[in-house]
Amino acid sequence: MSRIREERHRPSRVSFTFKYFCHSNMPRAKLVDSKPRGRMSAYAFFVQSCREEHKKKHPDENVVFSEFSRKCAERWKTMTDKEKKRFYDMAEKDKARYDTEMLGYKGPRNARASRKRRNRKDPNAPKRALSAFFWYCNDERPKIRAIHPDLGVGEVAKQLGAAWNSTAPEIKAKYEAMAEDDKARYKKEMSDFKEGNFGAKKPKIVETPEEEEEESESEEEEEEEEEEEEED
Repeated sequence: MSRIREERHRPSRVSFTFKYFCHSNMPRAKLVDSKPRGRMSAYAFFVQSCREEHKKKHPDENVVFSEFSRKCAERWKTMTDKEKKRFYDMAEKDKARYDTEMLGYKGPRNARASRKRRNRKDPNAPKRALSAFFWYCNDERPKIRAIHPDLGVGEVAKQLGAAWNSTAPEIKAKYEAMAEDDKARYKKEMSDFKEGNFGAKKPKIVETPEEEEEESESEEEEEEEEEEEEED
């Protein structure tokens, strides 16, 4: 009798295998419509140009992101406005392209983004505090995208995680200080919010399709980066 009871409560191997197979082979949220490629900044075009220049000179050499990024930043600082002009022109042209394509963009780029908007928290609530790693990602993500424009969100997050791990302590200290300031900001705003003194008089903002797209993409990237941060 006890054996029958034990067998009754023992998880089925078939059930476990089925769940594992479904989970491991479950595709990511699919695109429900075509989204315009994000616009690039003048600096992003410059970094992309440096990347192409490097590949021509050293076709078989792998790029070390942290070192390459540092050299690009130093070179950009020494350039004159005249030298930078062509990159700003490229950025303006790309912005016009993006704005035109966004006119035909109708909604969220995937089902998960759509669900997030339906389940969104109080829009008046304070924006959550960012970790040091997230502040670092905000600065470095555009550079990685410029160097590796074909990488997906997950791959970019992995690059950011690897770069963060190799970042010098003095540079990390800057982002850790930013995180502490943001934590204090969030704590104060949440206290005001709970007392009804924060965001109560803010007008409701109607998001444009462009703003919705940027937010959903940012949320997806944050999820990927959170996973990278947790793994590290």
